[in-house]
Amino acid sequence: MITRSSISHSAKSADSYAYDNDTLHIRLRSAKGEIEKVALWIGDPYHWAEGGLDGGNLGGSDAHGWVGGNEVKMSFEGQSEHHDHWFAEFIPPKKRTRYGFILYGKGGEKLLFGEKRIVDIAQDAQAEVELSNLSNFFCFPFINPRDVLTTPKWVRETVWYQIFPERFANGRPEISPSNVLPWGSHPTSDSFMGGDLWGVIDKLDYLQDLGVNGLYLCPIFTANANHKYDTVDYYNVDPHFGGNEAFKALVSEAHKRGMKVMLDAVFNHIGDQSPLWLDVVEKGKDSQYADWFWINQFPVYPDTPREEWDFWNLNYETFANVAEMPKLNTENEECRAYLLDVAKHWVEEFGIDGWRLDVANEVDHSFWREFRKVVKQANPDCYILGEIWHEGMPWLRGDQYDSLMNYPLTQAITDYFAIASLNKAEFKNAVTTSYMAYPRNVNEAMFNLIDSHDTTRIISLCGGDKRKAKLAYLFMFTQVGAPCIYYGGEVGLDGQRGMGSEDNRKCMIWDESEQDLEFKGFIQNLISLRKSSAAFNLPYLDWLDVDDDHCIAYQRGEWRFILNNSDQVKTVVCSGKPYELDAYGYVMEQVSR
Repeated sequence: MITRSSISHSAKSADSYAYDNDTLHIRLRSAKGEIEKVALWIGDPYHWAEGGLDGGNLGGSDAHGWVGGNEVKMSFEGQSEHHDHWFAEFIPPKKRTRYGFILYGKGGEKLLFGEKRIVDIAQDAQAEVELSNLSNFFCFPFINPRDVLTTPKWVRETVWYQIFPERFANGRPEISPSNVLPWGSHPTSDSFMGGDLWGVIDKLDYLQDLGVNGLYLCPIFTANANHKYDTVDYYNVDPHFGGNEAFKALVSEAHKRGMKVMLDAVFNHIGDQSPLWLDVVEKGKDSQYADWFWINQFPVYPDTPREEWDFWNLNYETFANVAEMPKLNTENEECRAYLLDVAKHWVEEFGIDGWRLDVANEVDHSFWREFRKVVKQANPDCYILGEIWHEGMPWLRGDQYDSLMNYPLTQAITDYFAIASLNKAEFKNAVTTSYMAYPRNVNEAMFNLIDSHDTTRIISLCGGDKRKAKLAYLFMFTQVGAPCIYYGGEVGLDGQRGMGSEDNRKCMIWDESEQDLEFKGFIQNLISLRKSSAAFNLPYLDWLDVDDDHCIAYQRGEWRFILNNSDQVKTVVCSGKPYELDAYGYVMEQVSR
């Protein structure tokens, strides 16, 4: 018996969207293991029997006589914890369509799932009535090209490298802060090591040899903290990083090597040493910038020692509870115009290739819609990437971001391979869910990562076991979306992130005698493998059955992967063939489909 309450579809969503200017993608969700097959009943809404409504009343009680429906087979897209997922592609001849779903149960059931009701159509007479009743069908009114999400094609071929500039390389010690510590000193929240953009330029040949072709830089604008998320001046690169001169040279040199450059846009909040905020501190409600922030009462600072402030109840809103980062009011038109000009400036004047949007979910949707227009007018091929740690479909409808940092996939990978908090079934469910959460054109432009400046490094999560870390990297590099390496990860850099610990932001190791060159070779090979086939960015995943609770297998194009996530040697059978895997080992091979 088909569980009717488990059948789900939502029009104009990740279940129903225009993949391009001609093609619709349609998805359906049903209870796990109940349905033999699914077909779309789909066609043009204006195709009626002679004497029918022919476009008059398309949804009323008399909307019978529609003859536009055709049966289109849906493929099995994947299985999550409780559901089966079905997929179909359809090119409507006139860019418009109505559709429903015909469900074939394993016990001979045949149901029509429509927008308003589910009906039994096992009998031919009932099927004829229901399949001609347009009022019960979902609608995709028209594929309007302006509504179609178009992401930069180059992103699909990118391997990213994330750089925390203050800790990557010191190219010009003479511009370092006066309180700079020796390179490699223990990192703290207020320490400086002297990394700069000249140092990044010096290491571009290293990065090119590694194989990366996209640089994601954490904030580089003038700021006080070592992380630079407390912006003081949006129009100038921090002088300790080399100023605008160094950045212009970096973009030029990167582009010569075929590398893209993406900057961090910190538009949710600003630094408390910004002249804009200091004006509010000084003048209170009389400041011309008073409405640029979310002020609860004036004066903004309590008349008490700072150590006595109640950071949960400040007189102004902040990022998290960080007093040094007052939250910007992007609903103020002047503030809005200022930030949009910043966004355009760095695209037009410096030729950046992308913006990564910090704390993107806390800024109003209207601002991001304008942001997209401004940025895409400056460069239609500029990548817009949102930092959202939860499900982010509301930002991905073609009018805001191109894609997201894929933290749900990150957590699935680290929970399974690094800390073993997921079993095999739970891991597969989590990965499948991450694929089903978004349209395929979003997934193809995803930013995949297993660690970052905000997380513990993967090798530390793995307890120092680099075999586990290799499995995590291998899995990430072979999934849809563009993979990213957090600086130093390729040479075995570790580091814990937590309350009071910033070891995940330690200095890059440049002495080869201290680098794990074998691990680096492994990463280089992964990058080379990734670039060898477009199949690694296919927006679906073919899991393969393997007879072991700790081994997973999957297919990507002509490549088969079998991973042993255990400390035991395993002999397993996959697709009728035996394989032997070392503890935390893997097999990858090319096979004919």
